[in-house]
Amino acid sequence: MITLAIHGGAGTILRSMLTPELEARYLQGLNDALTSGYGILEQGGSAVDAVAAAVVSLEDNELFNAGRGAVFTKKGIHELDAAIMDGHTLQAGAVAGVREVKNPVLLAREIMLHSDHVMLSGKGAGEFADLRGIARADEAYFHTDYRHAQWVEIRDSDFYQLDHKEDKLKGEGKKFGTVGAVATDARGHIAAATSTGGMTNKKFGRIGDSPVIGSGTYANDRTCAISCTGHGEFFLRAVVAYDISCLMEYRGMSLQQACDHVVMDKLLPMGGEGGLIAVDAQGHYAMPFNSEGMYRGVKCSDGTQLTSIYR
Repeated sequence: MITLAIHGGAGTILRSMLTPELEARYLQGLNDALTSGYGILEQGGSAVDAVAAAVVSLEDNELFNAGRGAVFTKKGIHELDAAIMDGHTLQAGAVAGVREVKNPVLLAREIMLHSDHVMLSGKGAGEFADLRGIARADEAYFHTDYRHAQWVEIRDSDFYQLDHKEDKLKGEGKKFGTVGAVATDARGHIAAATSTGGMTNKKFGRIGDSPVIGSGTYANDRTCAISCTGHGEFFLRAVVAYDISCLMEYRGMSLQQACDHVVMDKLLPMGGEGGLIAVDAQGHYAMPFNSEGMYRGVKCSDGTQLTSIYR
């Protein structure tokens, strides 16, 4: 069975926080990403190409905190992270703290395929992007009024925030803005990709779990493909993506059992809020989250198709 699952962030996402018009735009963005990625799977394309296409669609949508819609750092710029992994070959590519790259997930794929490395960062990653002909965009491309207003509200403080301006000081309205995709292709191979702009007002070159293989992103045909979204520091410490794979490989858990155990039984006691999307080589999927909501969607060859936001 071919399957594509996507996410656009998790957190305290309540119906009261979204107008009907904005909710419709989010759902359309999710559907557009499903269409982009699933079309590749339908035509016999690879899981790697499908997750890349789905994430590009989300990066290009200013509603999501990745690519064009990325949040502002303490310095008023955009530092982008992304990763991709091929479950068939166990090849992986990741980029951290890169600037002015239109689609960081495509740079991560180039790193995977053509650099002999797994992760590149900062200026060096930008040089590699130019070498490989990855599309660039100036800072104006990433400027959105909504993200700028979020940043202006706290830029003179030591606070950082998790995407929604409501969470300043109060700890409410948190949304962990990351996008991701996981897929199972017709050959039974799986892949995962994740992309993010990180946290508003982040400083010191902070990097979360998204580009870290085994924490925010992982894929292995023998077990699962995972893309996470949540408070990155907790997902890093819990090595979430690889932990799920290990529970399947060494303890014989199903995909759903392993995902639920890590998200509900391991992360929650630590204070780790968020969720993830997952598939296995048979096309089963899981989308658990311990927050109020998660922008998510899935499409399978058995006819399953859905997009959703709230619990």
